Amino acid sequence: MTDGVLEGTTSTGSTAGTGGWSQSLFAADDQWWRSAVIYQVYVRSFADGNGDGIGDLAGVRTRLQYLADLGVDAIWFTPWYLSPLADGGYDVADYRAIDPAFGSLGEAERLISEASTFGIRTIVDIVPNHVSDQHAWFQAALASEPGSPERARFWFRPGRGEDGNEMPNGWLSKFSGPAWTRTRNSDGTPGEWYLHLFSPEQPDLNWNHPDVRAEHEAILEFWFDRGVAGVRIDSAALLIKDPALPEIPAAPKPGQHPNTDRDELHEIYRRWRAVADSYPGTRILVGEIWIPDTERCAMYLRPDELHTAFNFDFLGRAWDAASMKASIDTTLAAHAPVGAPATWVLSNHDVTRPVTRYGQEDSSFAFATKRAGTPTDLDLGRRRARAAALLCAALPGSLYIYQGDELGLEEVQDLPPEQLQDPMYFRSAGSDPGRDGCRVPLPWAGTDSPFGFSPAGAMSEPWLPQPSHWAELTVETQERDPNSMLSLYRSMLRIRRSDPDLGDGHLEWRSSGPDVLAFARGERFICITNFSPVPIELPSGCLLLLASADASDGFLRSDASAWLRSEHSLTQGRGLRGPIEGGE
Repeated sequence: MTDGVLEGTTSTGSTAGTGGWSQSLFAADDQWWRSAVIYQVYVRSFADGNGDGIGDLAGVRTRLQYLADLGVDAIWFTPWYLSPLADGGYDVADYRAIDPAFGSLGEAERLISEASTFGIRTIVDIVPNHVSDQHAWFQAALASEPGSPERARFWFRPGRGEDGNEMPNGWLSKFSGPAWTRTRNSDGTPGEWYLHLFSPEQPDLNWNHPDVRAEHEAILEFWFDRGVAGVRIDSAALLIKDPALPEIPAAPKPGQHPNTDRDELHEIYRRWRAVADSYPGTRILVGEIWIPDTERCAMYLRPDELHTAFNFDFLGRAWDAASMKASIDTTLAAHAPVGAPATWVLSNHDVTRPVTRYGQEDSSFAFATKRAGTPTDLDLGRRRARAAALLCAALPGSLYIYQGDELGLEEVQDLPPEQLQDPMYFRSAGSDPGRDGCRVPLPWAGTDSPFGFSPAGAMSEPWLPQPSHWAELTVETQERDPNSMLSLYRSMLRIRRSDPDLGDGHLEWRSSGPDVLAFARGERFICITNFSPVPIELPSGCLLLLASADASDGFLRSDASAWLRSEHSLTQGRGLRGPIEGGE
């Protein structure tokens, strides 16, 4: 350690600094992030390069052309660092080393460099709230006595009660159960308790400690030096805790929750922004901020803090016109005062895939809906997922795509219990099936598992089993079908990139029936989504650019979206006159 910062190691042939990755990519457009299409890669399930059944960086490198053909601007990688994988890599043991299951630091550097030659930027995941219990800092803390400097970097506390057998407070883990675990002293007697808002293998860091702040600024610099274009900040609203560790009030005032969205967080992110801004081009900071107050969320997006934050409100809305419109309006209104672009996302590695969610009676997102055996109409879900993709991609701001959504993959709800690995499943005693169902390895080609996920002749099965019917959903199969979900996504992103009215900018709602959403973007672009149970007639005087279902007869089917280009300017009082009505 040097001045409280853990020293890292670099690989042989490191491309750190200016070598290897394309500086021209950073000079090309310093506003790229405001309209970017960002593709999330869950490394373990994307592509397996060495045949061991686990996705890796070698596999990603073989699929860069696929991502370029899809039309993405950046790749966000979930944690690829050294980890015991108690929580899918979100329990980090060393931020300066790649987990051997995924590759090496040198390979990560080559991947960043190779992606840049395709015009694709790289975003890495930072997990600042906690580390792995195998992290050098926590191991040193366990080996030290109560009150030691090593323990001061975490939240160690004596227990309550006569023998200290009661937890320091009643906080609960995000993964179910208590948020405290008791240690053992060197003589085997019960010791102090430590805080973990997630699993016991993920002890929370004490962000009031200068070592913690210095270490994370050094981590940012380490990866910016290697050419990454930004960082996604996991659990970004949880870092600061009230040092008194009080019980959580029934209705905490804004900024006064003892472990969430505390005002002191903004000082940390202003410092992170200064680090990012010290590098050439625009290196972005993206916050995972799970707070329902959109105005509080927007505070993180002031010009000297984070660039963007994930829009979980929209992701959580049911397939309902009024609900989605309310979310869009609320989001845009909250972002406007701070001048930040909104982000739009339909799923990620933590939530039920859209095809499944939209095919269920309760189509809103909640972990409670992740239940094996929940009745699901996958045909309905795919129709709605196609429509939702066009709706999302037409909204102002940036777009996130979780791997496999462009293939129309569903949540796998019948995984064998003995193969589940998510701590949410284990800590809930199996009442919550967890998140493994949206993390099943991707199908690339062929008619049998592993569907090209692993190379031909691989001896190991994929780490989670793939449904046999995914043979119909492989990339190879969908590339031959102009009506496939993949073809829709490729067309959608090609138009989005080339149309000057799309991406960042303004939105103007057009008059429509209660079960129809219609809005204009720029001079001539129109998006219409039909939530009603019957077809609606498309407006005259428009060219049909793209539709999620056949609209060649001039009618937009139920649960479908269409992109149109007006023959006349929409901003000069011409074109698209009269309301767009739903069917009777």
